[in-house]
Amino acid sequence: MPEQTPTEPTVAEVLAELAGLEDPRVRAVNEKHGDDHGVNLTRLRALAKRLRTQPELARRLWAADDTAARLLSLLICRPRSYDRDELDTMLRQARTPKVHDWLVNHVVKKNPHAEELRLAWTADPDPVVASAGWALTTERVTRKPAGLDLAALLDTVESELKDAPDRLQWAMNHCLARIGIDHPEHRPRAVAIGERLGVLKDYPTPPGCTSPYAPAWITEIVRRQQEQTTPANT
Repeated sequence: MPEQTPTEPTVAEVLAELAGLEDPRVRAVNEKHGDDHGVNLTRLRALAKRLRTQPELARRLWAADDTAARLLSLLICRPRSYDRDELDTMLRQARTPKVHDWLVNHVVKKNPHAEELRLAWTADPDPVVASAGWALTTERVTRKPAGLDLAALLDTVESELKDAPDRLQWAMNHCLARIGIDHPEHRPRAVAIGERLGVLKDYPTPPGCTSPYAPAWITEIVRRQQEQTTPANT
């Protein structure tokens, strides 16, 4: 007899399983960061690994409008299967930080429309949407800088970073830091901009972690890179 293909679970079955993973302590921690779910992400990833890639189920889970379900959908989807308008709509629906972050990093960055969306989102009047554009710009600064006007990006950061809303400010600051880290010719100006604006200078940083204050961030990462490339004395 031919081997039977396992039946694809229904959205209701997956939602029930996610509900069973709910942990009030996890929810309390997540809610402090603006995320309204209580599922441990390690368990969520284990569920995604078991389900494997299921594009249609991923779409139906996203439509359920539940944060945990949407996070799971982003792990089992096929990123290249979404068209530009779908991704634009999804981003505008992704109002919690973790869903927004996973959508950009796990899906949009792997999609052929990423550059088109980067340009559109960066110019969007919604600061949350614009922050996604800046996240995609930071990706290009690090991985595909050819064609980017880094000096113009620094001009924009210099004029807009200080007064940007929180999530947009965070994304722009990340871009500032990566320009300074990855492009030595722009490093002095990136550090100077960070020092003059002082954005995130007093951000509470746990011991052993790198401060998001751009001058400190740039200095620390460059120091580590130099240590890795400098031969040890014998």
